[in-house]
Amino acid sequence: MSDFPRWKYALVALVMLFGVIYALPNAFPPVPAVQITANRDAPPIDASLQQKVSEALTSQKIAFTKVEVEGDHLLATFADSDVQKSGSDAIKAVLGAGYTAAFKLQSNVPAWLGAIGARSMPLGLDLQGGVHFLMQVDQKDAIEKQENSYADDIRSLLRDKKIRYESVTRSSVEGKGISVILRSSDDRSSASDMIANEYTDLNVADGASTGDRFVLNVVIKPQKLRDLSRSAITQNLGTLRNRINVLGVSEPLIQQQGDSRIVVELAGVQDPTEAKKLIGAVATLQYRPGIGQPGDPRAQEAARTGNIPPDANLFRMHGTNEPVLVSKQIIVTGNQLTDASSGIDQQSGTPKVDVTLNAAGARKMSDFTNANVGKPMAVVYVERVYETKMVDGKETRVSKVTESVINDANIGSPFSNKFQTSGLGSPKEASDLALLLKGGALAAPMDIVAEGVIGASLGKDNIDKGFMAVMLGLALVLLAAAIYYKLFGLVADIALFFNLVILVAVMSLIGVTLTMPGVAGIVLTLGMAIDANVLICERIREELRNGSSPHASIRAGYEKAWATILDANVTHLIAALALTTMGTGGIKGFGVTLMIGILTSLFTSVTLTHAFTAMIHGHRKLKTLSV
Repeated sequence: MSDFPRWKYALVALVMLFGVIYALPNAFPPVPAVQITANRDAPPIDASLQQKVSEALTSQKIAFTKVEVEGDHLLATFADSDVQKSGSDAIKAVLGAGYTAAFKLQSNVPAWLGAIGARSMPLGLDLQGGVHFLMQVDQKDAIEKQENSYADDIRSLLRDKKIRYESVTRSSVEGKGISVILRSSDDRSSASDMIANEYTDLNVADGASTGDRFVLNVVIKPQKLRDLSRSAITQNLGTLRNRINVLGVSEPLIQQQGDSRIVVELAGVQDPTEAKKLIGAVATLQYRPGIGQPGDPRAQEAARTGNIPPDANLFRMHGTNEPVLVSKQIIVTGNQLTDASSGIDQQSGTPKVDVTLNAAGARKMSDFTNANVGKPMAVVYVERVYETKMVDGKETRVSKVTESVINDANIGSPFSNKFQTSGLGSPKEASDLALLLKGGALAAPMDIVAEGVIGASLGKDNIDKGFMAVMLGLALVLLAAAIYYKLFGLVADIALFFNLVILVAVMSLIGVTLTMPGVAGIVLTLGMAIDANVLICERIREELRNGSSPHASIRAGYEKAWATILDANVTHLIAALALTTMGTGGIKGFGVTLMIGILTSLFTSVTLTHAFTAMIHGHRKLKTLSV
């Protein structure tokens, strides 16, 4: 009689049901789509735009599955990538420059599966294609920012210590550092001692003196410069990871190459436009002392004549384009933000961004606002974008920095680490800015020096070959087991099939990205999984040869084989764990797949086969076994 408990039958049934349901989304491949988003200052996505796109596709006889508004973007889906390309061209022609049309692979999983958290397994760059970027970090800009920061700190130090100075300016010549001009030799000597004591990363030396101008040259030490360069790379890597998380790309590859370059590979991104817009964007806020309000006569005069005070910049107000003068002094920047979120200002009803500063930024903001209540403070929005231009018949990417004032108002009361910035044009603009600020500011601008797109044909070819490899390996193993072990071999085949189903279900549920090495891990798992059944069947045969009854042979076969199966799989599991924790890229993908496969095969090869064997033989009187 069977000694297999009922609760184990229930467990096996639940696991099999789980495997089928959560592996099912992989039977619904994503469909090619074009996603339309509104650029800055463009009209929002609405039903009229949806109708306009539908009519444009219909008029050009381009077959589409659907065109619908999803949140703040419009999505048009197509049957295949060829129609997708034609549809994208038609959409771009009718919409113009106010909107961005980007390729996308849209999930086709039924809503009821999505409601229970079932989703298809994300595919890696080698399987579904994607984009590859090679980015050059402008480390000179990081050094320039640090020198400007030191210049501001030195000014504050000299004012606090009441040392007379004429100017503290960063030299326009690279490597010359900061030039401090003082009124007397004694002032220069005092300033030199204080700067050297306060800022140990700076070298201070006397410069040439003429009349009442006594020069002090301040240069960042070489070790600090090297640290700044390394820090720029490290911070940019972290910022890129935060920003790419917003894209929702699974298992992105982001790593340093050489001393000043970063490689980014994004699987499933068909069009690099949106990715470049996000990962290459340098958008941040600068809080500066204001010089008058928008439309101030001094600003009007500076805009008309071009004569701008040496300690000021002339910007334009966002939205109204009015000229406004802003001090060159920077109180805090986006680098000192720890959190940012968008919303609507309840008083004015306009979009806003709530920001939180770190301790250093909060201290600077508190000091400034306490000392300047009733005076203006401007919020400058700085954005670096890239444009493609034709130069000598070749496409050349050039960067363009745009700076505008989004808010210029008098300080009502002191504040420090938490406050809000209003004056943004739309909720989407506020949301985009909050995402960039929350993702972190780039320590230094980056230029994309090379980019490539892995086409869908290569990805499809790899998927087909991987699928054929899995199916061929599975078929051969199933056939060998069925021929050699007869009925017990067929039971092992059923377990092997469900091992594959449960493995795919677990990988899909936890979001493991499937790559070609992962496919190899699946094939190896299927080959290894049958080993446990071989051990069980041979143990049963051995017990039968020793004269045990069929039921006793089955019971002994499972009990005696379990220790050997566990030992063998534990050693495999340790190797897979080492690959997962210490490996990267394809090696890690292979290790993750192998580790999950070992755990699922332990269940299916032992518990699941035992359940089926008990169902078949448990309530029958047996003279022999088909093994």
